[in-house]
Order: sequence, then structure tokens, then C-alpha cells
Amino acid sequence: MAAARLVSPDPRRPSVTTVELIAMVGGLMALNALSIDILLPALPAIGEDYGALGNDRQLVITAYVFGFGFAQLAFGPIADSIGRRRTLIWALSGYIAATALCVAAPAFTLMLAARALQGAAAAATRVVAMAVVRDLVSGRRMAEIMSFAMTVFMAAPILAPGLGQLILIAGPWEAIFLALAMGSALLLAWMMVRLPETLRAEDAIPVRLGPAFRNYILAASNRVTLGYMCASALIFGALFAFIATSEQVIAGLYGLEAWFGVAFGGIALGLAAVNVVNARIVGRHGMRRISHLALVVFIALNTGHALLSLAGPVPFWLFYSLLGLAMFMFGLIGANFSALVMEPAGRRAGTAAALYGSVTAISGAVLGSVIGQAYDGSVTPILAGMAILGAGCLAVVAWTEKGRLFGAWPPGAEPD
Repeated sequence: MAAARLVSPDPRRPSVTTVELIAMVGGLMALNALSIDILLPALPAIGEDYGALGNDRQLVITAYVFGFGFAQLAFGPIADSIGRRRTLIWALSGYIAATALCVAAPAFTLMLAARALQGAAAAATRVVAMAVVRDLVSGRRMAEIMSFAMTVFMAAPILAPGLGQLILIAGPWEAIFLALAMGSALLLAWMMVRLPETLRAEDAIPVRLGPAFRNYILAASNRVTLGYMCASALIFGALFAFIATSEQVIAGLYGLEAWFGVAFGGIALGLAAVNVVNARIVGRHGMRRISHLALVVFIALNTGHALLSLAGPVPFWLFYSLLGLAMFMFGLIGANFSALVMEPAGRRAGTAAALYGSVTAISGAVLGSVIGQAYDGSVTPILAGMAILGAGCLAVVAWTEKGRLFGAWPPGAEPD
């Protein structure tokens, strides 16, 4: 992608290159992945210290995602009112404070509360990132930029588990939170210096409960936005189920504790690669055709994998290969679904981004937690749950597209 300059309405920062925009958006989104994935190797130690063992230690992840999801409903209207930049600066400052509370928590319930606050503060990063991109570009150009940004973002889950393991070798699990605080402080400094304000003054929407609620209703009243948002909620449930149980499956079931960071990072590397692929092909084949085909393959892979697991333990090489292919398909689905949700948003980009992020995070956390709590020492419940969620996702997409899948609509005739 050429480093074109995108014009912003900020007189102090009148433009930003696409390369720096991609790096900024990817960095903001990476903070959330880092906040989850860097802790995965530490879950046994955290659970042991607080007396929370077995599936209960998954709640350290779930609590963060719940806070992340609910807070986006507030940050959307705020970002549409006071601006993207100011919202982000205050939120990153709050994230640093919440991270300190995680270290100081004397009980497991208080740790979960602090994690929820940490997720709530981090919610602004996703809202602002998506709104800034939508402020500057739209359509397939937006899908291209989001795909490249997702590639930057995917560096976090590739490196995070291994980084977490290295920190645990050198110190206690509390040191991981110190690393998160330092990283977010650097990100805050970068945004304060370089991020332009992309919300035009005439497009600002005052924060009032009534108008905010109406804006959410208006954002969700578009058939494409509503449909792909609900479909994303289901497919993200499959992703969260994998994340929540990954340490128990890879380190516990397969006994690869020392290799957990490498194994998890390999899946994340595949997701990063697929976003590069998507950025290259979306302009030629379109968001609908790519994501719909990937969804069908995702369902087939997980269904076949679940049936195979019923016959007995699945060798790790086969489990890992099939899971990697399924996550590759997820990458094609996720980037294009998010662009389809945002395309009709217009001046309500912040509200639409908040609603999308909130619905996908909360629903994904609930559905992923249900599947995760069903873990019984075999991979069957996880794979079956992912297949069922994929099938539900396909049904919602079919409704959204009025039965015409794979980009079968003539140009300009897509449902709205």
C-alpha cells in the first residue's frame, strides 16, 4: 500500500499517512489483545495464588472482555461528542490506573473487578480506532486499511504468550501487569504527539441520554449493520472459546506447557498472514464473497473436527492443523464483517463502532465462556460449540443478504 496522505480536519495535525494510520490503529487494537494473551501463561499461577483453579481461572479473561464490551456503549457517544483524540487520551490514562489496581487486588473477586475496569478503559481504543479510519476512508479502501491494521494488531497475540512466559521466568505474575502499564504509557505518549482529531466540529453530536439511545437505534436500524453485527457476535464467540481454553488444552491436555507460547503464536501468525491476503484480494473479489465462502469452510472444518474427536483423542499435529485452518477462515470473516458493519455508518461512525464492539465483545464473552465452562478434558465440546456458532452465523448472514450469498448482488443493489 502506497504511503498516501489522508487529510484530517485538525489544523495542528492536518494530515496523516496511511502507513502511520495503520500503525496507530494496529497499536491501539493490539493493546487489547496484549491485555488478554500475555496473561494466558500466568493463569495457573494467578489461580493458585487466589485459590481459583480449573475452569474458574478463565474468569480473569472473561472479566476483562465484559468490561471491554459494556464500556464501548458509553465511549461511542463520547467519541462522537468530544472527539476521538480527547476520548482516547483520557481512556489510556484510566487503563494505566486500572492496571495498577490489578496488582494491588487482595482477593480474586477484586482482581476480577479490576480486570473489568481495565477492559472498560481499554474499550475506547477499539471505538476510536474504528471511528478514525471511518472518518478518513470508506468502502473497500477501509477494508484494506483495516486488514493491514489487523496485521499489525496480530503481532500482539503472536508475541504475547511467549513474552508472558519470559516475564514469569524472571519474576512473579504481577510483573506482567507492570509491563502492560509501561506499554500503555508509551502508546499514550505516541497518541498525544501524533494522532490528529478526525471528527469535524460540525459533525459533533452532544452527549445526551435520549439522543445517544436514538443514535444506537439508528445505527442498528440499517439491515447490513445489524445483520453483520449479530453475525460477528456469534463468530467471535468461537474465537473467545478458543482463547479461554487454549492454555488448558495445549498446556494441560496435550502436555505442551513449555511450548504453549510458540503454539499459540503460530495460530496468531496465521491470522496475521490472512489479513495480508485479505487486503490483497478484497478489492478484486469483494467483502461479501470472501467472508461468506470463508464462513462455509469454517463450519465444515469444525464440524468434521468435532466428529473426528468423538472417535478418540486427536493427535496434536492434526488438532493444531485443523484449528489453524479454522482460525485462518476466521481471519477472513472478521476483517470483512467489521468493514461491512461500518460501511453505512457515516457521521455516526463512533456510535456504530461502539455498538459493534460492545455486542461482539459481550456476546463473544458469554458464548465463549459457556463453551469454555463445558471443557471436560477433551476438545469435543469446544469444536462442537464453534461449529454451532458458525452455523448460526451463516443463518444470520443469509437473513441479512435476503438469501443471496457470496456477493450475488449487482453493484449498488446490496441490501441496506
